[in-house]
Amino acid sequence: TFTAWCNSHLRKAGTQIENIEEDFRDGLKLMLLLEVISGERLAKPERGKMRVHKISNVNKALDFIASKGVKLVSIGAEEIVDGNVKMTLGMIWTIILRFAIQDISVEETSAKEGLLLWCQRKTAPYKNVNIQNFHISWKDGLGFCALIHRHRPELIDYGKLRKDDPLTNLNTAFDVAEKYLDIPKMLDAEDIIGTLRPDEKAIMTYVSCYYHAFSGAQKAETAANRICKVLAVNQENEQLMEDYEKLASDLLEWIRRTIPWLENRAPENTMQAMQQKLEDFRDYRRLHKPPKVQEKCQLEINFNTLQTKLRLSNRPAFMPSEGKMVSDINNAWGGLEQAEKGYEEWLLNEIRRLERLDHLAEKFRQKASIHESWTDGKEAMLQQKDYEIATLSEIKALLKKHEAFESDLAAHQDRVEQIAAIAQELNELDYYDSPSVNARCQKICDQWDNLGALTQKRREALERTEKLLETIDQLYLEYAKRAAPFNNWMEGAMEDLQDTFIVHTIEEIQGLTTAHEQFKATLPDADKERQAILGIHNEVSKIVQTYHVNMAGTNPYTTITPHEINGKWEHVRQLVPRRDQALMEEHARQQQNERLRKQFGAQANVIGPWIQTKMEEIGRISIEMHGTLEDQLNHLRQYEKSIVNYKPKIDQLEGDHQQIQEALIFDNKHTNYTMEHIRVGWEQLLTTIARTINEVENQILTRDAKGISQEQMNEFRASFNHFDRKKTGMMDCEDFRACLISMGYNMGEAEFARIMSIVDPNRLGVVTFQAFIDFMSRETADTDTADQVMASFKILAGDKNYITVDELRRELPPDQAEYCIARMAPYNGRDAVPGALDYMSFSTALYGESDL
Repeated sequence: TFTAWCNSHLRKAGTQIENIEEDFRDGLKLMLLLEVISGERLAKPERGKMRVHKISNVNKALDFIASKGVKLVSIGAEEIVDGNVKMTLGMIWTIILRFAIQDISVEETSAKEGLLLWCQRKTAPYKNVNIQNFHISWKDGLGFCALIHRHRPELIDYGKLRKDDPLTNLNTAFDVAEKYLDIPKMLDAEDIIGTLRPDEKAIMTYVSCYYHAFSGAQKAETAANRICKVLAVNQENEQLMEDYEKLASDLLEWIRRTIPWLENRAPENTMQAMQQKLEDFRDYRRLHKPPKVQEKCQLEINFNTLQTKLRLSNRPAFMPSEGKMVSDINNAWGGLEQAEKGYEEWLLNEIRRLERLDHLAEKFRQKASIHESWTDGKEAMLQQKDYEIATLSEIKALLKKHEAFESDLAAHQDRVEQIAAIAQELNELDYYDSPSVNARCQKICDQWDNLGALTQKRREALERTEKLLETIDQLYLEYAKRAAPFNNWMEGAMEDLQDTFIVHTIEEIQGLTTAHEQFKATLPDADKERQAILGIHNEVSKIVQTYHVNMAGTNPYTTITPHEINGKWEHVRQLVPRRDQALMEEHARQQQNERLRKQFGAQANVIGPWIQTKMEEIGRISIEMHGTLEDQLNHLRQYEKSIVNYKPKIDQLEGDHQQIQEALIFDNKHTNYTMEHIRVGWEQLLTTIARTINEVENQILTRDAKGISQEQMNEFRASFNHFDRKKTGMMDCEDFRACLISMGYNMGEAEFARIMSIVDPNRLGVVTFQAFIDFMSRETADTDTADQVMASFKILAGDKNYITVDELRRELPPDQAEYCIARMAPYNGRDAVPGALDYMSFSTALYGESDL
């Protein structure tokens, strides 16, 4: 193989060698070989036949090889002159590596790897060919045939070759290469087939001849690679655009569905329904909204990443569909938060209102029932005409009884007014069952007016007959006058002891307890009054029995009996310990509520400052220079991990907050942090760390795409930080001008205005770090342009103004070829042929009209 390779070059000088270990011994043909393959002249050779002359010639050849950067290990002129076959072959292999293989480069690889990658690329479309090395991958001969067919398809009918006939395949390739490609037959087919592992150096030497024979096609391959790269960028960017559009549509639709729900402030009629609304809102804040916060953050990250990629590849900026800009998303999100604002407070106020309404309604029913019970039969009593057949004493009794009734009626006036006041308050608070309350209240008021009228009418009748009647027992009258208020007091006491109460603090329950203790202190005096009233009744009975007065055994002035007084008194005594128990239980509940307040406050006072500290630390990381961008990114991701790991504490606080709400606790003096503060701070913290990570990733992307070294990036960051005087992460116009001057820029107003239009296209008056490094690296960036892509297509098209479908499919990978075919317009020039496509307008469209 090495002999044939040497002769393929020596024949250009009109000579050849027969025996490689003999014919290079005098150094003459060795020097000639080096002159042919290098195109350079060597020193004049020695023509003498002596050993010293031969050694001198070989040394001249070895010195020339060394001058080309080749390190010769253990190869000396004496071994070559003595015909050492191992040293001679080693020297020739070194020459082959240096002059035939070393300069082969495919995708930044070189030498052996580059040659192997070239073979793999060229044979990739062929079935039964899998080039992985320079020995057994070539044994079946299909690899050699595939290389020839890829570049000269007319020389071999590849479809007729069989993998199980390696001898035919190898001989076909060797014969065709020798006859049509001027590549001498360097290998023997039988030797390759009969060897378990063919010689790697021999295969590489022979394959390198194929590479050099087809090197003319490399220009087209380079062009195809450039187009593939550009198309891949475009395909990736289009997918990112589609992903952005879908995510934006989904998020906007969710916001559109959610806002009406949050804006619906129609109250429910029952506590249970309003508490369900509160539970639904908790689920929304805890389960439904957090993923949407992440989606919104991810949407902004995707948008920034896409714009960075488009900018780095000289593509026009991405303009989302109408209504789907990041600003549109932010506006819609602001509308969501505006609708959400105050919703929870409204729910809690509604629950308080319903609780107050339930309490008032129950109080109304109790007072109304007591009043209705008292008025039952009173109209019939006032309408009877018993005085017409009564005796004088009976008339007197009826008159006194009527006076007692009027006293009792007056005592009930306050209750009627209270009932009307409670009904009015229920109406003002929008109580759902107001119609029935109003109807009952109206009935009571109408009845009360009627009772007043009937009372006045009966008094007039009694007074008309009073002149006909005489005295009446003053003791009964005294009994009635004292028994009625005492009875009213007992009824009021029973009402107060059974009255429900609502308190929210320990101080309030302590106030109720104090009032109850004061009431209990009045019981001894009340008992004395009870005994005095019973004493009057006992005295009346004694008088009746003594003087045989015809009183029919009853008190004509009142219906309140001693038995009734004793019964109500006993009831009051039983209600007192029950009230004691209720107050004690409520006191315990308020103590538990205070514990919940302290528990929530203790956690909130830790979590709130922690969130603020993390926000400040992230801000410092984003403007400080500690290590590489990757170090900063790793540092930020560790922060992100620690933040995510903190989430259980937030969830625990949410649980405590739910307990507080379920206990209807509406204030907390132990902390200034509300759950809403914590929620908003947590969401801002998650968004800030994600945005900061994205900014560093975009800086890495920019650094790598623009070829910026870490030292340059540190220089940029140091300059930016120095002139970011307000430490906001942005420079204003004057700071930016001072920064440019410090870096050697000497510009007038017009030039500075031009630079500001680049770094601040939205005219916000500030320059971000991303815009700053984009500007600093713009002039030296090595990026593809529309002209470069157009020139690459022109190479693939063979200098034509159009390219055919077949040419695209032959030179590009299938998916990228079809991508071009689907998007290229037909070529309409006069030299057009069927299937001709306009690659010029397509190249321009890839970069936007501005590149023209």
